[in-house]
Amino acid sequence: MKLVILIPARFHSSRYPGKPLVALRGATGIAKPLIQRSHEAALRVGGAACVHVVTDDPRIAGQAASFGASVIMTSPECRNGTERCAEALQQLDAPDVVVNLQGDALLTPPGFVEALVEHMRGDPQAPVATPAMRLRSGEVRALQAEEAAGRVGGTTVVAGDDGRALYFSKRLIPHLPDGALDGEMSPVRLHVGVYAYRAEALAAYAATPVSELEMLEGLEQLRFLVAGIPISVVEVETPPFALRELNNPEDVEPIEAALAAAGLE
Repeated sequence: MKLVILIPARFHSSRYPGKPLVALRGATGIAKPLIQRSHEAALRVGGAACVHVVTDDPRIAGQAASFGASVIMTSPECRNGTERCAEALQQLDAPDVVVNLQGDALLTPPGFVEALVEHMRGDPQAPVATPAMRLRSGEVRALQAEEAAGRVGGTTVVAGDDGRALYFSKRLIPHLPDGALDGEMSPVRLHVGVYAYRAEALAAYAATPVSELEMLEGLEQLRFLVAGIPISVVEVETPPFALRELNNPEDVEPIEAALAAAGLE
């Protein structure tokens, strides 16, 4: 199965403009831009035929080229990473599976992506797959504090018994009654911003209008659900370090701490 990893990256983020170029220090104190750290995360995945940074911004393209990354340029009209992957697919040699490793998902363990690929290999009918992991109760409390402060701390997902996603939200879902966080592990699953698609699913996505839910939540994957395209939620093991994306300037310090805890230089 031919696997291609794409890293969509844009400069004009509403919450954190220019974040692909933000320098982050790792375990050795060496600072590298976010886009380079995301590229290194992609290279740790086994079995990929190639890895490309996908962008419309010459600043990101230049930075990516400076550390040897392959770059695919796309239109500035792309509204999100999935649309960018759909456009980039036209410049690729018919991969069986395309993985979208978002440009701020630098802490994604390679096993997460490999689990998605294995799921797609085992279920040839699955159009889209994405990972989720159960959060520790303390991590949920931290996300509750983020919500109370008016910040987005992560995206959560609920799935049916068949493993298909029912809904994704930037709010904490499901509802947590008293006692739900008494144990070490919570019932909340954090959605990890990585996707595996088949070409047909990407084409269908690009042809589907933006939905109201997608606009309200600011979550691109909801377009698949609204269009009736199922998303397989692949549960992965919670790593020993905190898994965060760079969404706000306040995320830099905890991400650097997680890089150190993961031993990533």
